[in-house]
Amino acid sequence: MMVMRAEMIPVECVVRGYISGSAWKEYKASGRVCGIELPAGLKESGKLPQPIFTPATKATSGHDENIPFDEMTRIGVELSRQLRDLSLKIYSKAADYALQKGIIIADTKFEFGMTSKGITLADEVLTPDSSRFWPADKYHPGRAQESYDKQYVRDYLEQIRWNKLPPAPGLPPDVARQTSEKYLEAYRQLTGRELDV
Repeated sequence: MMVMRAEMIPVECVVRGYISGSAWKEYKASGRVCGIELPAGLKESGKLPQPIFTPATKATSGHDENIPFDEMTRIGVELSRQLRDLSLKIYSKAADYALQKGIIIADTKFEFGMTSKGITLADEVLTPDSSRFWPADKYHPGRAQESYDKQYVRDYLEQIRWNKLPPAPGLPPDVARQTSEKYLEAYRQLTGRELDV
């Protein structure tokens, strides 16, 4: 692995092609997501007319919070525009590729840093850990979707009513195993190969 030190930009660059998770909750309450007015009558997990950029704070503790683009511009207007445009471009290319392989990338997040070479995509990217991956053949708007991502862990934590304060509870072996199986299935579908584990 080759690594490079980067000064991380303190914003998560989230792109959503479908409305789910925190965006769905926000939309139900206000008809908006991160200050973006969305059409009335959207269904849970519904495809958006076009992907939207919904930045979030990069919290050092607790949970990240969705913020309007105007708030993001505190890091610089031109930098914010560049990150938005890069994020939308990367998402669109990845979503098109994944759909050909039978996976919907409902949303994803990117983290960027500054290096001597300029803006650099940092951290892991387009994995089941930073994206919602849905099997396209089972997609049905109007409800939560089956997924190949960490939603299974989120659902378990909701079920045990974890208060989202550290320390996080350990995962039972069956939850960890089933989550791992979902990640491996996403890998198989996207690459056409098996991953040695």
